[in-house]
Amino acid sequence: PADGRRGCDGFSHAANREKKIVTIDVMFPYYGDVAMMKAAVSSVLAQDDKDFRFTIVDDGYPDDTLPEYFSGLVAAEDRVRYYRNEINLGANGNYKKCVGLVEHDIVVIMGADDLMLPNYLSTVRKAFQDPEVSIVQPGVEVIDENGSVYQPLGDAVKQFLRRKLVGKTSEAIVAGEAIAESLMVGDWLYFPSVAWRADAIKKHDFRPQYDVVQDLALAVDIILSGGKMAVVDTVCFQYRRHRESDSSVRALDGRRFAEERAFFDECVRDFAAIGWNAAARAARWHLTSRLNA
Repeated sequence: PADGRRGCDGFSHAANREKKIVTIDVMFPYYGDVAMMKAAVSSVLAQDDKDFRFTIVDDGYPDDTLPEYFSGLVAAEDRVRYYRNEINLGANGNYKKCVGLVEHDIVVIMGADDLMLPNYLSTVRKAFQDPEVSIVQPGVEVIDENGSVYQPLGDAVKQFLRRKLVGKTSEAIVAGEAIAESLMVGDWLYFPSVAWRADAIKKHDFRPQYDVVQDLALAVDIILSGGKMAVVDTVCFQYRRHRESDSSVRALDGRRFAEERAFFDECVRDFAAIGWNAAARAARWHLTSRLNA
């Protein structure tokens, strides 16, 4: 088909049956290591909360074994959809395509090399019981290329900034200038682990000019429009850091930090325009980004 969807003959009927009960869209933009991708897929399918629909969007990764693998997933699991882009869209373009395919109230844009722990979906679903929550950041542990849990210095700083904002409580709902200022000091979100209210992510979408900070820009846009974030301590996601990641490669040649500077300049103007002077000042300094650079 022209849209690149792949699947078996009865797929559409299965999807219609599932649509009545599925409430969380797990979107899976994929391009990269095959073994890590398969581990990530397995972690989604192993959730203790089975009330989800899983959409894989392959950005044309060149591996001849993949069509058979993905076809097998679709045949075995009614909740799985698979699309393959006819041309490579790049990270931002594939994220935007995923947003266009969302049909349910809650959406997660899963990393293709990360791992959901079995309690991930049940944890974020509980947080969304508050109808004012637009974003959920659950507890995350960092793993390396080999799957071992560790904590680099940057992630220790992230945890410090997060704790400074929410205090010692296991759950907190934050909004307004306070969270904007905190995220400008240091982005402590883990994008692949974040769950979003679908109407909020569709309203704002990803800014097309960004390939590294698009997640932070989306969160800021939602916060500026009055959206609230639930920050939950329950660890339910493993975020993988390795030297081959897109952000690591871009950091080495400076593209990441140039993009971040452009984004923070936009934030200074946006925050100052509505009187969020502390957030504007934090954006102007963007301290941890500069230290990282």
